Amino acid sequence: MLSIDPMDNTERENYKLLTGSIIPRPIAFVTSVADDGTINGAPFSYFNIVSSNPPMISLSIQRQQGKQKDTARNILAGKEFVVHIVDEQNVEKVNETAASLPADQSEISLANLTLVDSDKVNIPGVKEAKVRFECSLEHSIELGGVSDQPGADLIIGKILQYHIDETIIFDDKKIDPDKLQAVSRLAGINYAKVGEVFPIKRPK
Repeated sequence: MLSIDPMDNTERENYKLLTGSIIPRPIAFVTSVADDGTINGAPFSYFNIVSSNPPMISLSIQRQQGKQKDTARNILAGKEFVVHIVDEQNVEKVNETAASLPADQSEISLANLTLVDSDKVNIPGVKEAKVRFECSLEHSIELGGVSDQPGADLIIGKILQYHIDETIIFDDKKIDPDKLQAVSRLAGINYAKVGEVFPIKRPK
């Protein structure tokens, strides 16, 4: 067993170890709006459930040399955002939105995604997702970093509205994973589909 002190690693070396071992990771495609009205869209795989009562999710958005990414800056300013689940049908378009664009250029237009209005927030979602969550900002925390500069923005969002394709719903609001066809992030340029599903009963 190789033992490694993360403090002896570079940020990139820690990134490789984390993203290669904490797999598969769900992918959130997030839409937000800049001060000038530009619709921003970006994928994040540091994403998960925080709570079901009330329903909340988390996004950790890494900074680049201490500088906030557009999504984090937009969410902190506007207090609203929309999270979409990435699936086999939209993953190619979502991947296009990972391109580095100036803040006043929309990744949504670049990827030819279709905007749809939200019900409870002022941020539009995209039609190509089978699941999307309208969210308000619940908490934000600046994390880590070096030289007194934060390394990431941890965003906790409260879900105000679900939008779910009715074709993936069964048996009293359960979601069929075979029909959702969510994809997950691995390391490097690799993604994964949902593989074999097997049950294990919880102990009493």
